[in-house]
Amino acid sequence: QVQLVESGGGLVQAGDSLRLSCAASGRNFNGYAMGWFRQAPGKEREFVSAIHWRGVSTLYADAVKGRFTISKSSAANTVDLQMDSLKPEDTAVYYCAADPTFQTMPRGRSKYWGPGTQVTVSS
Repeated sequence: QVQLVESGGGLVQAGDSLRLSCAASGRNFNGYAMGWFRQAPGKEREFVSAIHWRGVSTLYADAVKGRFTISKSSAANTVDLQMDSLKPEDTAVYYCAADPTFQTMPRGRSKYWGPGTQVTVSS
């Protein structure tokens, strides 16, 4: 059974940092891009960041460029999202996703999804 499990969410103050981690299991994820999406209350889910399965390319939403960094460990089947200089508008449930196509991952139609982890940033 394929599983993506996020961890690392929590409550922080504006300007703080958090590191999210996603552990993937249940199949061989070689060839799968990994990424992060988020959904704030009353809003649609939006793309945050993605990384090519070889780790050679990354994508970021404009809202997080320069503040968030995505990385992965193929050996451990994990993908992390380092979030710095957090803002209240970053408050959302963050979802990990796996997709066989890196370029189209921002569309939000990934094959596999985690249950999400809450990130709350107070002002």
